[in-house]
Amino acid sequence: MSNIIVLGAQWGDEGKGKMVDLFSEKFDIVARYQGGHNAGHTVFIGEKKFVLKLIPSGILRPGVQAIIGNGVVVDPGALVQEMDMLIAAGIAVDGHLLVSNRAHVIFPFHRMIEKASESRTDRAAIGTTSRGIGPTYEDKIARRGIRVADLMDKARFGDLCKLLAADKAALLGEPVDAAAIQAEYEGYADRLRPLVCDCAYTLSVAMKAGKSVLFEGAQGTMLDIDHGTYPFVTSSSAAAGGACTGTGVPPTKIDGVIGVSKAYITRVGGGPFATEAHGEAGERIRKAGNEFGAVTGRPRRCGWFDAPLLRYTAAVNGFDSMVITKVDVLDMLDEIPVCTGYKIDGELVESMPATVDGLEKIEAVYEMLPGWRTSTRGASSVDELPVNARNYLSFLEEQSGVEVGCVSVGPERNETMVVKGSRLEKLIG
Repeated sequence: MSNIIVLGAQWGDEGKGKMVDLFSEKFDIVARYQGGHNAGHTVFIGEKKFVLKLIPSGILRPGVQAIIGNGVVVDPGALVQEMDMLIAAGIAVDGHLLVSNRAHVIFPFHRMIEKASESRTDRAAIGTTSRGIGPTYEDKIARRGIRVADLMDKARFGDLCKLLAADKAALLGEPVDAAAIQAEYEGYADRLRPLVCDCAYTLSVAMKAGKSVLFEGAQGTMLDIDHGTYPFVTSSSAAAGGACTGTGVPPTKIDGVIGVSKAYITRVGGGPFATEAHGEAGERIRKAGNEFGAVTGRPRRCGWFDAPLLRYTAAVNGFDSMVITKVDVLDMLDEIPVCTGYKIDGELVESMPATVDGLEKIEAVYEMLPGWRTSTRGASSVDELPVNARNYLSFLEEQSGVEVGCVSVGPERNETMVVKGSRLEKLIG
């Protein structure tokens, strides 16, 4: 059986949750490897809509083990709330969900610090969700963070909590009620204790027993802390390399990487966006695609497919195959622009600029493709799509250098088509 990584090829919101849910029926385990409850993966099952912020989408498949890896930062209150939501909907959680003992814990003072940072007038706002994700990763890197294993240690947790709360109170210039936080989090510890595991050991034993693992990324490659549009990025490794560091699985155990991309492109928050469609064009895509954040409700910035960006993320991740989602959103267009190259100061550039100044200087070079002006909803195979829709997908494949192995034309499970004979079909079994 294969072990594969499924991750975002753009700036997030590409439809990874749906794809992980769809593919996970072929896998034994789904492991989330980075991010926190700032990322919402939306899955529709019939009339039911699930927005999963921390728990891997595979939890929705009976018999699939879901693991939250060490690379994730965990807000225990948010996790408990998400567990209760699933239980109320009839989804089995107990015995099907595990949490790494090495994952770092988000506290209320992390949220306070992030809100204060985002509201400062002397620096550009990144556009974070203010859920404490970034400050928790900061504490992790600074080696002062509190991990799930520490939270489970009643004798030690109180002292650690008091020390970290005192540091944050000094930074914020206001008191932090460490005793109240300690009491609240000890309650979460009691609830979560049966779920705690050594993620690396658990996955190693499972893979030696022949079980297959799907690694689920959050956000997208262009938000990766190292390879994204820095500093307008997230605080974790959203690219394929993060799957190994975020779960403790060696790269030699990974059999394939699948990138998920919309048929156009969106971005939330600040930062450069070379192919952004302004005015009526952008609003038309936003309405047709219901492009509003699953977690925050914020309207997403919308634009045209960016082939140089996809070539870059394919190089960073080593995509074996690509999923193209939301093809149906383009059904109403007469013509569809696709960015095929970048110019800076009138000269074509091959590589992705590293700085914001360089990224903001990009002039997108477009090629216009004819639209299909008919609904793609209801198609059960790629061959049933309109000719111009198939041509559009072939053009994206040609421009990106990565096969299109799967196409989605709607939010439901049955509105997804795996291309027969593709590398993706072989990887998911």
